[in-house]
Amino acid sequence: MNGKDHALVVESTERLLDVLRDRLNLKGVKEGCGTGDCGACTVIMDGRLVNSCLLLAVQARDKKIITIEGVGTRERVHPVQKAIMKYNAAQCGFCIPAMVLAGKNLLDHNPAPSTEDIKEAISGVLCRCTGYYKLIEAIQEAASEVRGLKR
Repeated sequence: MNGKDHALVVESTERLLDVLRDRLNLKGVKEGCGTGDCGACTVIMDGRLVNSCLLLAVQARDKKIITIEGVGTRERVHPVQKAIMKYNAAQCGFCIPAMVLAGKNLLDHNPAPSTEDIKEAISGVLCRCTGYYKLIEAIQEAASEVRGLKR
């Protein structure tokens, strides 16, 4: 979990979302709908975006999981986080942890995404505030920064 090993005993019916929030105190993972439709509970598991509300915690055994708490630090803000702040692409903030993870995951796999690539990457996260345009622009700028960092 975010680069650290955790050994937990979980019930067979416990959702990954509940373990993350309630047992590991990772409050950046949000519960919106509980049915996998809104994407607020998105995490990166073994390099793929997943809805933690739809997974049982036992399905995460031996998996590499990244939550928003594992992206960037106060001293070294991730390019997606920095660009979202620069473009004022966050309003209420509820979807932003999942949007950051979606942008980060996209750029981890494709540092030069097209606008369509970005739209597809964030399509699983519902935002009711921003209209997505500023988020797309922010991820485009973050991609430029990531490409510059990888030289």
